[in-house]
Amino acid sequence: MIPQNNPLANYLALKDEIDDALQEVLANGWYILGKETEAFEREFADFVGARYAVGVANGTEAICLALKAFRIGYGDRVLTVSHTAVATIAAIEMCGAVPVFVDIDPATHNLDPGLLAEGVTENTKAVVPVHLYGRPADLGPLLDFARRHRLVVIEDCAQAHGAMYEGRRVGSWGDGGAFSFYPTKNLGALGDGGAVTTSNPKIYGRLLALRQYGWNEKRISCTPGFNSRLDELQAAVLRVKLRHLEANNRKRIQWAGRYTDHLKSLPVKLPLEIAGGRTHVYHQYVLQCGDKPTRDDLMGFLGTKGIRCAIHYPVPVHLQPFYVERFGKCDPLPATESACERILSLPMFPELNPEDIDTICTRIHEFFGAPDQRHAS
Repeated sequence: MIPQNNPLANYLALKDEIDDALQEVLANGWYILGKETEAFEREFADFVGARYAVGVANGTEAICLALKAFRIGYGDRVLTVSHTAVATIAAIEMCGAVPVFVDIDPATHNLDPGLLAEGVTENTKAVVPVHLYGRPADLGPLLDFARRHRLVVIEDCAQAHGAMYEGRRVGSWGDGGAFSFYPTKNLGALGDGGAVTTSNPKIYGRLLALRQYGWNEKRISCTPGFNSRLDELQAAVLRVKLRHLEANNRKRIQWAGRYTDHLKSLPVKLPLEIAGGRTHVYHQYVLQCGDKPTRDDLMGFLGTKGIRCAIHYPVPVHLQPFYVERFGKCDPLPATESACERILSLPMFPELNPEDIDTICTRIHEFFGAPDQRHAS
């Protein structure tokens, strides 16, 4: 069986380093907001290219606290996409704001900057672009639009650790960047975790207070706050994995290239290649099927061959029951609604090997009744 993702394999590949790091924390006796978290925050900020990083409990709260640090709250409108994990929308609602959905570019699955103006009102205060599947959103026109309309930009980088836009890493472009360290991410912990990056010292100070009860340096609550802290064990794991992130991203890019070489002759739409200082780090390798045979047909066939795939995401957030009930029927998002019926995420993680990719692609060719000439050669 070839799984769609395999966090156990990622742990086993680094087992000795991770076990040593965990043992050191256990023996140290300091388990919350200690030297490991401080060191990881410095190292991660340096990696991203931001001045600061603040470790928090998970990626959802990273988005929420980033918005709250910019005083985004009740009644404020936040532009984002519906083609994303529900966590993006839940985070906007957690801070009391109202999500406003913008359609995606069908070629990239990311927010279409040309459609932002349709969602702007006098109450619009922020934009949350999602760097979906590991591909950077088109930040240039998006940031230009945000500056003209005085909007805060919080990048949702949960799937894009290390991705580059115009030669700079995501999480360093907007007013803040929000990261998840869920175990299946490109940089994954052994549990939940998250971080916010920023280069604004005032926002950095607010984030430190927000993550821990609104405390100042004397542990006096001067502002509202939360309990959202990255623990020492997860920080230690992340420090180990951060040292290997670039190498693992290169493996993902290598596997994506091998998929594309195998599958480019088939009647499926493959991820669009990008250039000009932009790096897709392939958190997912997502293809799109046509009407016949369908995505579900292909997924079912591969399942019978022991190949596990996934759908990211099967139902857009604006069409999910709770959000329909909460916001009512919103304007159609044709590119978003079309994508959810066609997308399929193939197995993607660094510990795959060339034989795995060849096996998967041979089965896909078998499904379409077209011999895989590349594999045969």
